Amino acid sequence: MSRAQRDALYALMSSAPRPETPPTIEEQRTGFAAALTRPAPEGVATRATVLGGRPALELTPAGATGPGRLLYLHGGGYLIGSPETHAGLVGELARRAGLVAISVDYRLAPEHPFPAAVEDGLAAYRELLATGMDPRHLVLAGDSAGAGLSLATLLAAREAGLPQPAAVVLFSPWVDLTVSGASIRTKEDADPIFVEADIRAYAELYLGTADPSGPLASPIFADLGGLPPLLVQVGSDEVLLDDAVRLAGRAGADEVEVTLEIGPGLPHVYQHHFGRLDEADAALERAARFLTTHLDGN
Repeated sequence: MSRAQRDALYALMSSAPRPETPPTIEEQRTGFAAALTRPAPEGVATRATVLGGRPALELTPAGATGPGRLLYLHGGGYLIGSPETHAGLVGELARRAGLVAISVDYRLAPEHPFPAAVEDGLAAYRELLATGMDPRHLVLAGDSAGAGLSLATLLAAREAGLPQPAAVVLFSPWVDLTVSGASIRTKEDADPIFVEADIRAYAELYLGTADPSGPLASPIFADLGGLPPLLVQVGSDEVLLDDAVRLAGRAGADEVEVTLEIGPGLPHVYQHHFGRLDEADAALERAARFLTTHLDGN
């Protein structure tokens, strides 16, 4: 990572002033889409489809002919984001891994609070298995809230007696909706995107009256035993740093194979900035290799 790349990225992230009054949900969704959306990379075809009763976007890299599939759950605090906003990131990961990816448009809060997103994630996963997908040929990935949702989906699948996939990649996972990690406060000045109040507001709108410490809301508090190998990537400059660090520790204590990567001087879901930030490209390359290695090992 060059200092110039990082400085340019942080300047861009910090350029928008914080509004004096909180934006509406629709304003947040529109702003997020305008700021984040990147098209699928060249050579990755996209097709609208349906999975688990929800709209989804299928992304097929040229030459991806094997049986492997990637199920992706996008980030956005459970309130914003879509397969379209994440087409660039998902397509780039799929391209590097040589896998067909399916990105699910799960229901968003506050219109559809917890556990709607978990139900949709489980329905998508269940349908892939029901249509004959060998779980050894299936991998999951997600970013931020979508990373937490990926874990919640697999915890719900385990509870339902379904087999686990081959591996999971988690970018900057949000897995503690009690917002109790120390980095929520200690990294607030370093984080160019979030402050503690943002994270708490997302949690409240998603949870409604649900218990924030429940395992499907906050997988950091779950028994993770039996989950597949995990790769967790996080930046050191984010308020969710401790979510990732504590998750890795919990997974290890529960005898789950886990790899934790902390990118020094990097922000939340820095992988979005592939092609602009060397560290983003390197991280996606490692993530793709992690997925294909576990698929090839089955």
